[in-house]
Amino acid sequence: MTAFRFIHASDLHLGRRFANIPQPEDGNIRGRLMEARHGVIARLAQAARDTGAAHVLLAGDTFDTATPSPTVLRQALTAMAEDAGLTWWLLPGNHDNLANAEPLWERMLAEAPTNVRPLMDATPRMMADGACLLPVPVTHRAPGRDLTEGLGAMPSPEGAQRIALAHGGVTDFEDTGAHIPPDRAARANLDYLALGDWHGRLQIDARTHYPGTPEQDRFKHGRRGLCLAVTIDAPGATPQVKEVETGQFWWTETELPVQAGLETSLALEALLPATGRRDVLMRVRATGWASLAQRADLSRAVGAAAPDFAWLTLNTEGLGALLDDVDLDTIDHAGALRQAAETLKTEAENPDLSAEDRGIAAEALARLYAYVTEQPA
Repeated sequence: MTAFRFIHASDLHLGRRFANIPQPEDGNIRGRLMEARHGVIARLAQAARDTGAAHVLLAGDTFDTATPSPTVLRQALTAMAEDAGLTWWLLPGNHDNLANAEPLWERMLAEAPTNVRPLMDATPRMMADGACLLPVPVTHRAPGRDLTEGLGAMPSPEGAQRIALAHGGVTDFEDTGAHIPPDRAARANLDYLALGDWHGRLQIDARTHYPGTPEQDRFKHGRRGLCLAVTIDAPGATPQVKEVETGQFWWTETELPVQAGLETSLALEALLPATGRRDVLMRVRATGWASLAQRADLSRAVGAAAPDFAWLTLNTEGLGALLDDVDLDTIDHAGALRQAAETLKTEAENPDLSAEDRGIAAEALARLYAYVTEQPA
């Protein structure tokens, strides 16, 4: 029997607007992120060609909402149609589930090119001789039950590989019953269970995998998005699973510990990637204790480096304030500025205030210091 090869991907979330990312006045990061999500279709197609696969399995949430714009839908289908030798299998997920997105799937069924196959019911489909796809479309955003429970009874031709496509979370049997049990592949006699929903790469067992989203959209996972190139030599054989990087953007979060005497601008530069900054979204979390001069130096350094990046931000919630009269003298020896500085210093050191309020006062004092010393924060 000839080995069967396919690409397993999920959670493209086409049309996502990234409203949680502040838009710089002189940039268009949201537009770039949206375009990268569309561009991943071509990168998935290239991954299929490079690995000898003729099928791409999308395990849910191809679209970010139940009502993507006509442009988003049309351009996605057009991109998938560009390689007629490649078949795309699209499963409804929780974001584009059958109940909320019924018009979307009906329109897709009517307008999809011949190589795009919407999977609107749990009916087995033959992808090739000896390879049977068992789809489990998501019926509602929160179905309240394990939709993969029926996979064991789902028929397939004798001697055919059983490849299931589903969307949802995996946990143990003592949970609510709405999750997919981690041994579903064994219980349903599956050669491979292609899952979506989790946005990071996760292997449950040798036959059960999450690829994560092929274009990352959050800081949680710390690596570029990818898909999985899967090869199954014969029914019952252990799948060969290869990770193929497809993401354009790298979302990363890093900690910058600060202590007295540290040159914060130099410490920051040592953390920043040396190349590829235009496609990096980075969140720096400053922790420890810093003087006003250190805070101002760090803020200035972040501001100076930010234009190199797709997005760079500094979080100082975990950074305590080392305050002394020398810093206050730098702001002013007397007068309104000195009075304001002393008020902020008192609030920043007040144990009766919340950590958040103390942090706000310390940050305000640092900005005042930066303003007076002509170092923009």
